Amino acid sequence: MKGNGKTRSEVLMAGIGGMGVLSSGQVLLEAAFHAHEYVSFIASYGFARRGGLCECTVIFSDKKIASPLLDQAQVLMLLDSSQFAGLEHRVRPNGIVIAEKAGFDTQRRRDDYTLHIIPALDTAMSMGSALGKNLIMLGSYVSITKSVPPELIVEELRTKYAENEKVMNRNIEAFKRGVELVG
Repeated sequence: MKGNGKTRSEVLMAGIGGMGVLSSGQVLLEAAFHAHEYVSFIASYGFARRGGLCECTVIFSDKKIASPLLDQAQVLMLLDSSQFAGLEHRVRPNGIVIAEKAGFDTQRRRDDYTLHIIPALDTAMSMGSALGKNLIMLGSYVSITKSVPPELIVEELRTKYAENEKVMNRNIEAFKRGVELVG
């Protein structure tokens, strides 16, 4: 299944530590291994793990990746909209920003990218818990970008959470709801 015709995808995921930014990035990374020749993942934390800025960059490609570091990415995914003003400059012109709806009240300073506002927290709460918001956002990312087949993410979630069926099912359902939000 390697090589889906799209040579390179880049996403910078950001939020507050403890929101699932890194776990979403790792799920995407593992799923991308099944569709692309090359993948890279790099994480960055603020001075505090929980409560501080946390981000990760995932790149997958059918060509070698020269560096995992990006000043700007094709896609910026914000699990916490309070980070929007400080990170808007990190999306490339003609790129995509996918932002959590809760708390989003920041004015855009640029109009050269597509903005998707996702009600991930509201959707997660309607499912019974804020847990899974990150996977709702990941589902929305996959649906918007078509960068990885959703089935690969579901399979990775089955593998990652195989020992806890309740968590596995909750996470798969959250991911699927994210796909449906924009599908």
